Amino acid sequence: MSQYRVSAVSYLNTLPFIYGLKQHDFLKKIKLSLDNPAVCAEKLFTDQADIGLIPVAVIPQLRNARIISDYCIGAKGKVKSVLLYSTVPLEQIKMIWLDNQSRTSVKLIRILAQNYWQITPGWDKAPPGFEKKRLEKGEAGVIIGDRAFPITEKYPYIYDLSEEWENYTGLPFVFAAWTANKKIDMDFLKEFNDALKYGMMHLKESVNSYSDYHYLDKTSLLSYLKNNISFSLDEQKQKGMNRFFEELNKLNTL
Repeated sequence: MSQYRVSAVSYLNTLPFIYGLKQHDFLKKIKLSLDNPAVCAEKLFTDQADIGLIPVAVIPQLRNARIISDYCIGAKGKVKSVLLYSTVPLEQIKMIWLDNQSRTSVKLIRILAQNYWQITPGWDKAPPGFEKKRLEKGEAGVIIGDRAFPITEKYPYIYDLSEEWENYTGLPFVFAAWTANKKIDMDFLKEFNDALKYGMMHLKESVNSYSDYHYLDKTSLLSYLKNNISFSLDEQKQKGMNRFFEELNKLNTL
């Protein structure tokens, strides 16, 4: 294949990956699109992409799925960009709106609600732009990505889903992993991983290369990438991901 089609998440947490690909002059070798996580998944399912940084919740459903990289979008403790925001405490929530850009987080919160928080709210898919509207009393919303940052100042009750997962399981969480829907050339994979690693090793430079500080200033963005996003798909994250798959299977049988 002359050029692999790659779909990457368009959020700030992907900035080091994109920086690494650029610095390795890798963008000439791929057809890159930047999409929200749900679209990344859809492109792999419909064969509009060969490689995607996709929500881990859909990996078991993808035919011929192969995780191809040592890097991911994960977190140990607070992630700050995957939140449940609410007008009331957990036990008083009556309705939860689910972010339409998410596939993993909407499954994660159902697991937490059922098995950890032991609450039984109503659920509904939120329309685009839902985060701009004020919630009614008793309502809560799941929001992911860059849009989550301003939310923390607007609502009295904020629950970080990565932190809640760790409280529940004692394990880190993997939100998205680089996955292919077909066999990928090994030389390409090595170079691809080297490019991603370069981005991980140059977080400050990746932040300095960015120009649109709409959600976070430069200092806050660097702190977020250093302290809240954990990029290595290490053994503990593999355990966390496998535990999530187990919980997901139980959830699907109910």
